[in-house]
Amino acid sequence: MGRARLLVLPLPASHIVLLSKPKPKPSSVNMSFTIPTELLGGSYSEEMKLAVRLALKAGENMSPYLESKGTVVGSFAESSLDIITKKNEVDFCTKIDLVNEDLITNAINEKYPNHCIIGEESTGTGKPASLTNSPTWIIDPIDGTTNFASGLPFTCVSIGFCDGGEPVMGVVFSPKTCELYLAMKGLGSYRNGHRIFSTSCEVRSSDKKDGDTLPEKKLSNSVVCFELGYPRSEDAIDNMLLAVKRVMLHGCRTMRSYGSGVLDLCYVSSGRLDVVYTGVDEEGWSPWDYCAAMVVVEEAGGIIRSLKDDKQKFNEFDKDGKLITESKFDIYSSSMICGVNRIVVEECRNVILGL
Repeated sequence: MGRARLLVLPLPASHIVLLSKPKPKPSSVNMSFTIPTELLGGSYSEEMKLAVRLALKAGENMSPYLESKGTVVGSFAESSLDIITKKNEVDFCTKIDLVNEDLITNAINEKYPNHCIIGEESTGTGKPASLTNSPTWIIDPIDGTTNFASGLPFTCVSIGFCDGGEPVMGVVFSPKTCELYLAMKGLGSYRNGHRIFSTSCEVRSSDKKDGDTLPEKKLSNSVVCFELGYPRSEDAIDNMLLAVKRVMLHGCRTMRSYGSGVLDLCYVSSGRLDVVYTGVDEEGWSPWDYCAAMVVVEEAGGIIRSLKDDKQKFNEFDKDGKLITESKFDIYSSSMICGVNRIVVEECRNVILGL
């Protein structure tokens, strides 16, 4: 027998395996973030500067765990989080939640000792303190804690500021996706320094070409987001899934659930999502889920209202399911629907509630 020959075939570039060790990607906390000039000229620029610094630092506290999850180094990372259960096994916080909240509250108290602070972890399972006309910070040290503990990227730090009893400034930082959302009442919304808009906004005349039109956003061509939250009773699950069923049967582009209410709202602000809702049953959110992101959404042109009318307060929709323009969303509401325009908000709400 002759000597066997080895046939060597050239590999396409896309299949070449590099044996050299790749250079590590820069950590999100090493990125340079700037506050747009428009926001620096606003009434709450000093509060925003502080919030940005604290949000980035809190993100830095989250990054080592997010980067190590699933690796040999991070094999036992989750056990080191010192998970503390709240209402049940699915509602919990980690030691990083507590570290971040201490970091943020201590810095705010040092610079603004007369300001009020409402935080998720300091509130615990109790009822959130009422919002007054006093300057008030509302913070979520880690939104999407379950995602964080699982190493999923949809998790963030949220710092909102209220003045005169309403949200006026919001800072949201997502360390894994390296995105910093900033907004101030009357001055617009920004992601990583770039102005963002919900898809409801008309193309500005300077950017619009002859013949260009924006596709009308309605439920049938919308990406709809929902969150199942913490309820585990059979009735609650049936009600939440019935809402999903109604939307799917009516027709939409698709449905998503990302596990971070704050990021859901920020994604509506830039048209990544078209509508998000919560509060069909017991899964409604809290003030720290809304405060900062609400400013981001509204300054980007989006609409946020209660999904269900609270009979003790001013209704946000009329008897025909039409949005009452002058109504305002209450961050203490037990339900919410947010969308890129009033058409999709009204249509989706009517479908969810079976109106």
